[in-house]
Amino acid sequence: MSGSDKAHEYRADLRHTALPEMLYTVDRFQVPGVVEAERDGVVKKVYVREGYVVHATSTDRNDSLGSYLQRSGQISAEQFSDTMKVRSGSKKRYGELLVEAGLISPAAIHRAIRKQIESIVWSLFYWQEGQVRFEIGTFQTPTHVKILLPMRQVIVEGIKQAPNAKALVARLGGKDTLFEPKYTTEDLIGTGLDSEEYGLLRLIDGKRTLYELCTEGPLSVPENGKLIYAFHVLKLVRHQATAAEHAQAQGQDSDQARAQGSSAEGGAGAAAAPSAPPSEKSDGTVVTKGVKIKFKTGADRTKK
Repeated sequence: MSGSDKAHEYRADLRHTALPEMLYTVDRFQVPGVVEAERDGVVKKVYVREGYVVHATSTDRNDSLGSYLQRSGQISAEQFSDTMKVRSGSKKRYGELLVEAGLISPAAIHRAIRKQIESIVWSLFYWQEGQVRFEIGTFQTPTHVKILLPMRQVIVEGIKQAPNAKALVARLGGKDTLFEPKYTTEDLIGTGLDSEEYGLLRLIDGKRTLYELCTEGPLSVPENGKLIYAFHVLKLVRHQATAAEHAQAQGQDSDQARAQGSSAEGGAGAAAAPSAPPSEKSDGTVVTKGVKIKFKTGADRTKK
């Protein structure tokens, strides 16, 4: 990453900011850069360009190509041990050694590297603590093998694979929380939703509570809950008041209408102010939930 690009970063603590929410913010600005996550001495990097995840690396040996091939049954434990000994005295990449040894074909290695990269990406959604930063700037991927995963699909698939549905659903509010749709058909194209997932999205109508959506949706309760969280992260749905608040508001509106008659001015002051959405300043700084995030502006990026 060039030195001129390193001034723009976004840092977060996974105990307070969920990874999918951070990735959505990154995707919204469509800027190239590297997401770096660190926990207990392990560092994982996800390379992002033009709304796509193109590569990922990890310092965890369990994420290595050899470990992936052994777990997936493509090489034996003995072959793994023997080839790792050879690699210790070689400057060649591990995949090259396997091909030269006749243990696996070039095509199979290419497929395996893609799957290994994807598995690193999915593994980050299992992290519930750790430090994450997104450093904006151009980069070169460490290997010639690249993937091309749309970020919106990464967010959906990563949330589906996350192990703790309860923690994600808790970020949505109480069981009486209501959601209303906020999407166009075009918004859905890049999400990769299947028919059941789309069916759940269509159930969200501003009338069914979170509890009802989770229990009446087409999938299991945890799967429904995680998907609703994904819809919320991607801004396909938005919060309404809880069912109790909604009924209370309707009762207050009726009381005010009777008390004030047809006076439009008298009723105008009773409306509750909506929560402020993230605000964007002219210098590319976004303020959301009290966190300032500095991104390059369009003018900055054209100066490259």
